[in-house]
Amino acid sequence: MNAQKGFTLIELMIVIAIIGILAAIAIPSYQNYIKKAAYSEIPLAMSSIRTAVDACYGIEKDLTKCDTAAEIGETLPTGLTDKALNNITLTATTAVVTATPNAFKGIATTDTCVLTPAADASDRLIWTYSGACLTNGWVKN
Repeated sequence: MNAQKGFTLIELMIVIAIIGILAAIAIPSYQNYIKKAAYSEIPLAMSSIRTAVDACYGIEKDLTKCDTAAEIGETLPTGLTDKALNNITLTATTAVVTATPNAFKGIATTDTCVLTPAADASDRLIWTYSGACLTNGWVKN
Protein backbone atom coordinates (compact mmCIF):
# COMPACT_ATOMS: atom_id res chain seq x y z
CA MET A 1 0.00 0.00 0.00
CA ASN A 2 1.37 3.47 -0.94
CA ALA A 3 1.18 6.03 1.83
CA GLN A 4 0.56 9.63 0.80
CA LYS A 5 3.37 11.99 1.76
CA GLY A 6 3.26 15.78 2.00
CA PHE A 7 1.51 18.57 3.85
CA THR A 8 -2.19 18.96 4.27
CA LEU A 9 -3.91 22.16 3.20
CA ILE A 10 -4.48 23.21 6.82
CA GLU A 11 -0.78 22.81 7.65
CA LEU A 12 0.17 25.02 4.70
CA MET A 13 -2.43 27.63 5.72
CA ILE A 14 -1.03 27.73 9.26
CA VAL A 15 2.51 28.27 7.96
CA ILE A 16 1.32 31.08 5.66
CA ALA A 17 -0.57 32.71 8.56
CA ILE A 18 2.52 32.58 10.76
CA ILE A 19 4.66 34.14 8.00
CA GLY A 20 2.01 36.87 7.56
CA ILE A 21 2.00 37.69 11.27
CA LEU A 22 5.81 37.85 11.38
CA ALA A 23 5.86 40.12 8.32
CA ALA A 24 3.24 42.43 9.87
CA ILE A 25 5.52 42.91 12.87
CA ALA A 26 8.86 42.98 11.03
CA ILE A 27 8.09 45.46 8.23
CA PRO A 28 7.20 48.48 10.46
CA SER A 29 10.16 47.71 12.73
CA TYR A 30 12.48 47.59 9.74
CA GLN A 31 11.14 50.89 8.38
CA ASN A 32 11.73 52.56 11.76
CA TYR A 33 15.24 51.11 11.84
CA ILE A 34 15.94 52.57 8.38
CA LYS A 35 14.72 56.03 9.51
CA LYS A 36 16.81 55.91 12.67
CA ALA A 37 19.90 54.83 10.74
CA ALA A 38 19.45 57.61 8.18
CA TYR A 39 18.79 60.19 10.91
CA SER A 40 22.02 59.29 12.73
CA GLU A 41 23.83 61.48 10.19
CA ILE A 42 22.20 64.59 11.71
CA PRO A 43 23.41 64.31 15.36
CA LEU A 44 26.80 63.30 14.00
CA ALA A 45 27.01 66.50 11.92
CA MET A 46 25.82 68.53 14.91
CA SER A 47 28.56 67.08 17.11
CA SER A 48 31.35 68.96 15.31
CA ILE A 49 29.51 72.26 15.86
CA ARG A 50 28.91 71.29 19.49
CA THR A 51 32.61 70.55 19.99
CA ALA A 52 33.59 73.89 18.43
CA VAL A 53 31.15 75.79 20.69
CA ASP A 54 32.50 73.87 23.71
CA ALA A 55 36.08 74.83 22.81
CA CYS A 56 35.14 78.48 22.23
CA TYR A 57 33.19 78.63 25.50
CA GLY A 58 36.14 77.10 27.34
CA ILE A 59 38.21 80.09 26.27
CA GLU A 60 35.64 82.90 26.24
CA LYS A 61 33.30 81.81 29.09
CA ASP A 62 30.51 83.67 27.23
CA LEU A 63 28.05 82.06 24.79
CA THR A 64 27.48 85.39 23.04
CA LYS A 65 31.10 85.21 21.87
CA CYS A 66 30.56 81.69 20.50
CA ASP A 67 27.34 82.09 18.54
CA THR A 68 28.47 82.43 14.91
CA ALA A 69 30.33 80.12 12.57
CA ALA A 70 33.20 82.62 12.32
CA GLU A 71 33.59 82.82 16.09
CA ILE A 72 33.78 79.04 16.49
CA GLY A 73 35.87 78.52 13.37
CA GLU A 74 33.47 76.17 11.61
CA THR A 75 31.62 76.18 8.31
CA LEU A 76 27.94 75.38 8.82
CA PRO A 77 26.50 72.98 6.23
CA THR A 78 23.68 74.53 4.16
CA GLY A 79 21.58 73.46 1.21
CA LEU A 80 22.65 69.81 1.19
CA THR A 81 20.26 67.68 -0.85
CA ASP A 82 21.72 64.21 -1.31
CA LYS A 83 21.38 62.83 2.23
CA ALA A 84 19.36 63.31 5.43
CA LEU A 85 20.91 66.63 6.51
CA ASN A 86 19.82 69.85 4.80
CA ASN A 87 21.40 72.53 6.99
CA ILE A 88 22.61 73.48 10.45
CA THR A 89 22.10 76.90 11.99
CA LEU A 90 23.58 78.53 15.06
CA THR A 91 21.30 80.92 16.98
CA ALA A 92 22.76 84.30 17.86
CA THR A 93 23.36 85.06 21.58
CA THR A 94 22.44 81.54 22.77
CA ALA A 95 24.56 79.27 20.50
CA VAL A 96 21.63 76.88 20.04
CA VAL A 97 22.43 74.42 17.23
CA THR A 98 19.46 73.55 15.00
CA ALA A 99 19.59 70.91 12.26
CA THR A 100 16.96 70.66 9.54
CA PRO A 101 16.68 67.40 7.58
CA ASN A 102 15.69 66.69 4.00
CA ALA A 103 12.77 64.42 3.14
CA PHE A 104 14.91 61.28 3.05
CA LYS A 105 14.12 57.60 3.71
CA GLY A 106 10.94 58.38 5.64
CA ILE A 107 12.33 61.41 7.49
CA ALA A 108 10.18 64.54 7.17
CA THR A 109 11.60 68.03 6.70
CA THR A 110 9.81 69.00 9.93
CA ASP A 111 11.84 66.48 11.97
CA THR A 112 14.26 69.15 13.19
CA CYS A 113 16.79 68.54 15.91
CA VAL A 114 17.74 71.25 18.42
CA LEU A 115 20.80 71.10 20.67
CA THR A 116 20.78 73.67 23.48
CA PRO A 117 23.79 74.54 25.67
CA ALA A 118 23.56 75.69 29.28
CA ALA A 119 26.45 76.44 31.63
CA ASP A 120 26.54 74.51 34.90
CA ALA A 121 27.98 75.62 38.25
CA SER A 122 31.52 74.66 37.26
CA ASP A 123 31.25 76.67 34.01
CA ARG A 124 30.96 73.67 31.69
CA LEU A 125 28.34 73.42 28.98
CA ILE A 126 25.57 70.86 29.42
CA TRP A 127 23.84 70.06 26.12
CA THR A 128 20.24 68.91 25.78
CA TYR A 129 18.35 67.72 22.71
CA SER A 130 14.83 68.82 21.87
CA GLY A 131 12.59 68.75 18.83
CA ALA A 132 11.39 65.88 16.69
CA CYS A 133 14.67 64.00 17.03
CA LEU A 134 13.98 63.54 20.73
CA THR A 135 10.23 62.91 20.49
CA ASN A 136 10.75 60.32 17.73
CA GLY A 137 13.35 58.53 19.84
CA TRP A 138 16.24 59.06 17.40
CA VAL A 139 18.44 60.67 20.08
CA LYS A 140 18.54 60.57 23.86
CA ASN A 141 19.55 63.19 26.41
